[in-house]
Amino acid sequence: MRKRGMRYGAALLIGIAVIVIVGVIAMRQTDSGIADEKYNGHGGTFKNPLIDMDTPDPSVVYKDGYYYMTFTHNGTDVMVMKSRTIDFKQAEKKVVWYPPIDTMYSANLWAPEIQYIRGKWYIYFAADDGQNENHRMYALEAVGEDPLGEYEFKGQITDETNKWAIDGLVMEYEGQLYFVWSGWEGDVNIRQNTYIAPMSDPVTISGPRVLLSSPDQEWEMAGGPPYIQEGQAILYREDRVFIVYSGAGSWTPFYSLGLLALKEGGNPLQPEDWQRSPEPLMTLDEAAGVYGPGHNSFVKSPDGTEDWIVYHATTSPTDGWNNRKARAQRITWNKQGLPEFGKPLSLDTAIPLPSGSGVYQAGHANRDGERLSFGKFVATVSTELPLLVHYKNETGVSRILEVWVDNSHAGSLELPVTAPDEIGYAYGRIRLEAGGGELTLKAGRDDAADNILVGVRAIELTRYEAETASSGLQDMVSVDLSASGEGVMKLTSEQGSSVSFRPVHVPEAGNYRLILGISNPGEEEQTVKFKINGSKGGELNVPATGRNIFTEVVFEGKLRRGDNEIMIEGASGNMSLDYMDIITD
Repeated sequence: MRKRGMRYGAALLIGIAVIVIVGVIAMRQTDSGIADEKYNGHGGTFKNPLIDMDTPDPSVVYKDGYYYMTFTHNGTDVMVMKSRTIDFKQAEKKVVWYPPIDTMYSANLWAPEIQYIRGKWYIYFAADDGQNENHRMYALEAVGEDPLGEYEFKGQITDETNKWAIDGLVMEYEGQLYFVWSGWEGDVNIRQNTYIAPMSDPVTISGPRVLLSSPDQEWEMAGGPPYIQEGQAILYREDRVFIVYSGAGSWTPFYSLGLLALKEGGNPLQPEDWQRSPEPLMTLDEAAGVYGPGHNSFVKSPDGTEDWIVYHATTSPTDGWNNRKARAQRITWNKQGLPEFGKPLSLDTAIPLPSGSGVYQAGHANRDGERLSFGKFVATVSTELPLLVHYKNETGVSRILEVWVDNSHAGSLELPVTAPDEIGYAYGRIRLEAGGGELTLKAGRDDAADNILVGVRAIELTRYEAETASSGLQDMVSVDLSASGEGVMKLTSEQGSSVSFRPVHVPEAGNYRLILGISNPGEEEQTVKFKINGSKGGELNVPATGRNIFTEVVFEGKLRRGDNEIMIEGASGNMSLDYMDIITD
């Protein structure tokens, strides 16, 4: 690892972001990867639910650096949320469409599905006139490229039978579009079946519906009649396609996920080419406190290497249709090429973020002349965040990169020369005021300005929130509005009290500076211990801060390339851990 000397930017006026350039490293990493695992972000974890509001029937898409979610929003309108991460707690929210009054689609808007199809955004939803037997499927098409922008109502999507229909969405297979939905055979609510029909375009069914599957397995019939197959979702893997559906009554804790797998080379319109799983792939788990997991969608990790399931579930067997919140976990694949969802994870499980999370690609930023804007970053309180810039500098001399937050100059970052196959990493810290601000990079005023901006590959904010880390004891997370995220992790002198940050990734093995944001509400100095990758570690002194006031405690340690674990434990008294930041020495 190659290090450069520290370079400090000048402090600006209060209220303006300040960046301190701490260190620079460079490593050889070609576009095709290197001998060992390619660095793909600093890691980190999240915890379910994805947002602390009812979000039944979640539909999630990842595109160009953002996750988008829609869901059943009280049955009155269509809301879309936008988040940089799969955690939507700080998401931007917008109602993108309200139905007109006194129509056949003015009431009971259920399970909107957001999809990006052939260069356009679509939202498919079920609605009626206040009478459930009149539920039918409808479509919205985005007017522009913004999924939070204006939508045009495209009308009903129906086959020639025009029977009851909900939970529809588009499946694309071998260049052909299909509509998949849950419907009745006749006009009486006895069974909700899985249907499919060909489409000529994203809003037009072009052939008769085909019955693929009917809920006749024991687990699908729980809570009935009516007996249920609904909430269909499409999953792709290489050349195969799968339909995952929700079976059993959605008002029961037995709501679960089943699978229809199209055989290799099969015809989607031939029911015999689909194989149904005899048992659900995900169901309730009393030990984890998860009930009624279902009505899911699928989304790729930011780097496209992982498949994730997003579903809703409740925390009580008696919740019914209440308290259904979106959750996520990673899918694995067995030797037969079939998906495995595993048991639903408890709310206190620290889940590693999807691969590539937190790496904000320059290709997704807005290049406007001599400015490269990465958009707004949210800060719940005023805080200093660690900034990591990925770059290439093949100009032959060190160059300067200017950092701005909103319209204020925040400081300068030196980018030393990199070899042709080398990626450089420049660390610093940047202050964001409460509410956040737009982060923009500009080249220094020299003859290589354009080359420097072109050389920027990505940025990261290498903070690990303590409330999403693993705890040695249960019920140690506390909401704290003065903290940098959504809360804190409590530390006590009780045996087993600890916080584990894992995975923690760095670009190259070496010495790093680790910064803890921590509060000691007592009147006396306290101590806490740390370990790095199981080593003996050391002890840190934490001065008395007063209640809801945080200080930073700094220690140094050697981190390896790849997976690291930092353990904070052995507190001498009650304290609150807010975050951990990592920068170079």
